[in-house]
Amino acid sequence: MGKIKSLVMSWLGITPAQPTVVQITEILDHKGTVLKNRLWYRGDPSELDQFFKGIGQDAVGQARFWAAVPSTDNRIRKLHSGLPGEIVDKLSGIVAGDLDGIEVDQEEGQETNANQERWNDIALDNKFGEMLEESIKYTLVEGDGAFKLTIDTDVTKFPIIEFVTGPKVEYDYKRGRLFEVQFPEHHIVNKKSYKRVEVYGYGYIKYLLFDQNDRPVAFEEAPELKLEDVFFDEDVLMAIPMKFFKSNKFVNRGQSIYDRKTDMFDALDEVLSQWLDAIRAGRVKTYIPEDLLPKDSKTGEIMRGNPFDNQYIASGSSMKENSNEEIKQVQPELYYEAYQQSYASFLDQCLQGILSPSTLGIDLKKTDNAEAQREKEKTTLYTRQKIVDVLNEVIPALVKLALQVQDIMKSPKPGEYEVSISFGEYASPDFTTVVETVGKAKSLGVMSLEKAIDEMYGDTMTDEEKALEVQRIRSDSGTILDQPEAKEDIDPDKEDEKGEVVEE
Repeated sequence: MGKIKSLVMSWLGITPAQPTVVQITEILDHKGTVLKNRLWYRGDPSELDQFFKGIGQDAVGQARFWAAVPSTDNRIRKLHSGLPGEIVDKLSGIVAGDLDGIEVDQEEGQETNANQERWNDIALDNKFGEMLEESIKYTLVEGDGAFKLTIDTDVTKFPIIEFVTGPKVEYDYKRGRLFEVQFPEHHIVNKKSYKRVEVYGYGYIKYLLFDQNDRPVAFEEAPELKLEDVFFDEDVLMAIPMKFFKSNKFVNRGQSIYDRKTDMFDALDEVLSQWLDAIRAGRVKTYIPEDLLPKDSKTGEIMRGNPFDNQYIASGSSMKENSNEEIKQVQPELYYEAYQQSYASFLDQCLQGILSPSTLGIDLKKTDNAEAQREKEKTTLYTRQKIVDVLNEVIPALVKLALQVQDIMKSPKPGEYEVSISFGEYASPDFTTVVETVGKAKSLGVMSLEKAIDEMYGDTMTDEEKALEVQRIRSDSGTILDQPEAKEDIDPDKEDEKGEVVEE
């Protein structure tokens, strides 16, 4: 087939295209990308300014607002909106706050759920609620992380749950399956830099030591860092990775929620800074003749104004006859609408695909009703659901692993546990809307009274309270309740062959 194609192309006089070779230089590696995302979350303008001025000298980076360098003897007031940090804090708070509970199934033959009590003690000892919110927060910022479990009876008798993110965790995959999770730590011993790596694998925890050139060395060089390897059941891996989005840039790594938003955050900060600069420049301008300029009382030199409390512009003295030297004040007109529209546009771009503005309490149009506001929450619902789907896998596995590690502390064979979690609803309609919807369905005959009560009150009522409410409604409406015991009062001798009562 190849020869025929070559003959046809030769006969037609077609010259095949040469392979295209384009060399792309990455500006930031994984560690640099994580550092950039951390700085966006921290929200310190000075740190952002230093970082973007210090990274690569490519044309795109130099053109960014945060990399801009002012002219000599000039200053640029750079503002940061704080939006990146607000996005992550709001999302992590929504998801962690919606976790209704974690349930461990009770074993057969047990009067009480001992496994549930064991997990409650472990969660209390590790402050699991706070840890979960922090882990969600840093996974969103840095892309991924991993829970690791350790045993240290000098600290606590329970398994210790830690969460590690960013460059402090690495993954080893074989044929697409997780094989090991590595946790590197840097130490200085005798003025020498070492890297100790905790290698978590199936059935073991091993420790490796490397020098500052990443060459393996023996622990005899730094005996203070030596730890004994640990071996246990080969079906247990005492580490669980977590990532909400998959990175398309770094293999087997997670993607930060800030990725692809750097330019939008930069542009939003530029709009805010220009807006403030316009307000500052739009203050009243005072034109003072040169002869009337304020002078230093000691040296007689003209005092230099500042943009806050003593800003003025010198005007030349007139040599005309009967000229009147006077001080003039002028205030320019500011077009606030243009800055406000630019701010709203870039704000939408920053939140696009992540959060709805109303989630952050931002109402750009000022005219939306409650239904329109709920419609805007759909973007937040999509992002929240993506995070919840991952947590529905990670949290049960983590709870099961914690119980198994506690078993390993007592015996070499860990047990098997079934764990389930539940999340509440977010941005559900108000009670009035629920009553209208459920009431309409009930009146059309497509919903039973029991189902209507359950939909209206949900988890705010117990099953007993719901049953009592149904009974009250039926009693008030005059509905005759089912009385299965009434049939027992009928004399069976007065029934015919078909079971019908025969009247005397």
